[in-house]
Amino acid sequence: MLDVLDLDFDLAAAILFRNAEWVVTADGLEHRDTGYDIPREAIDRRRGPELWDWPLHMAEKGWCTPSLFREAFLVALERYGIARDAALAESFALGFGIRASRSEGEAAFARLGEILRPRTRARERVAVAPTRRLAAQVAARV
Repeated sequence: MLDVLDLDFDLAAAILFRNAEWVVTADGLEHRDTGYDIPREAIDRRRGPELWDWPLHMAEKGWCTPSLFREAFLVALERYGIARDAALAESFALGFGIRASRSEGEAAFARLGEILRPRTRARERVAVAPTRRLAAQVAARV
């Protein structure tokens, strides 16, 4: 027997939400670049008695932008009729961390891995290079 494709299927109607990285469908969340999938039936999975698993798990992924994941995750909970609780905010804070900053966007987040294994800051590396150049220019003029 042949399977017949439904040519009237509207892909746009199947998408409940989309941002720059994530798509929320009736089946779950999917990362647009990697194809990483979070099934709808597993979205409210917990670690231990209270903490939500996905905010903690996704914090380990270097390709996951915290604010975009959080936005899509919260929309998915709303669309799926899953209630949020105080442990959700705690899970995001434990997973991604929060900088003491009032600015919005990515600057408001710090990955736990970056706190434990801080990288050399780019501006510190850049600040050294102009100083050496300046010293060479001064030495050439003398």
